[in-house]
Amino acid sequence: MTDEILEVQDLQLAFGALKATDGVSLTLRRGEIHALIGPNGAGKSTLIGLIAGTLRPDAGCIRLNGRDVTGCDAAARARAGLARTFQITTLAPELTVLQNVMLAVAGASGAPYRFLRPALSDPALVERAGGFIARVGLAGRRAVRAGDLAHGERRRLDLAMALALAPRAFVLDEPMAGMGPDGAREMTALLDLLRREAPILLVEHDMDAVFRLADRISVLVSGRIIASGPVEAVRADREVQRAYLGEERLA
Repeated sequence: MTDEILEVQDLQLAFGALKATDGVSLTLRRGEIHALIGPNGAGKSTLIGLIAGTLRPDAGCIRLNGRDVTGCDAAARARAGLARTFQITTLAPELTVLQNVMLAVAGASGAPYRFLRPALSDPALVERAGGFIARVGLAGRRAVRAGDLAHGERRRLDLAMALALAPRAFVLDEPMAGMGPDGAREMTALLDLLRREAPILLVEHDMDAVFRLADRISVLVSGRIIASGPVEAVRADREVQRAYLGEERLA
């Protein structure tokens, strides 16, 4: 059994003359958090779109748990176990926490949308969804409308819905975005637990969280990975210091 759950090999994508993704390769191993960092405009969103299936590469290969998913769309990759959360949450605000997660559970089973609403009365579905909600610390909020949740709670709900996919790997796009120090600490602790469920490719600007969580870091600049490896090795890399971290982040 391979330890490499997600493998990205020589991905390339150009928009006209602009190379948005320029020969990117990286792996995500069982049980780890691999952080992807870089300045604004580095191409992180494009790379995540390629990995998640919302964009198609000009060249390169993506494997999930040994399966080539390069030609699969986002829905097929989700069914294969790639759980993505977005920088901006994509919840149904008029539905409760429980209903959002129940729809995610039912959708992960491949049920057509027209059958999802009747599924909301299924006791087995309620129980399964309740388990995911409890795991992200929202058990006391399951009857609250998603639109009425605090920002950090919405991010937790995103994770509960991702868990419903029975993920092989998480791709998390800035889960700390918009959080204060307390919320970021709570999310950091939660992600540290979730890596036991599936490895995490973490796109994040909160470098304190990255340094606490990551086993490895890849640094993306102008569509290229300029450094990749253990945290301390990347922090000590002079090119990384010049391009992104800056001396003040390395103390």
